[in-house]
Amino acid sequence: MLFIIYYVVAIVILVLHFTGVLARYNLEWLVLALAVTVFPAVIYL
Repeated sequence: MLFIIYYVVAIVILVLHFTGVLARYNLEWLVLALAVTVFPAVIYL
C-alpha cells in the first residue's frame, strides 16, 4: 500500500515539475527530495 502511495506522489511531483508549477512556487526541492528517496533503492538493486 505504501508503494502505491509513493508512486502516486512521485508521479504528481514529476507532472508538476514538467508543467512548471513547482518552479512557480519555489518547490523544486521536492524533485531533489524524491531523487534522494529513490537513490538507496537503486543502489540496493
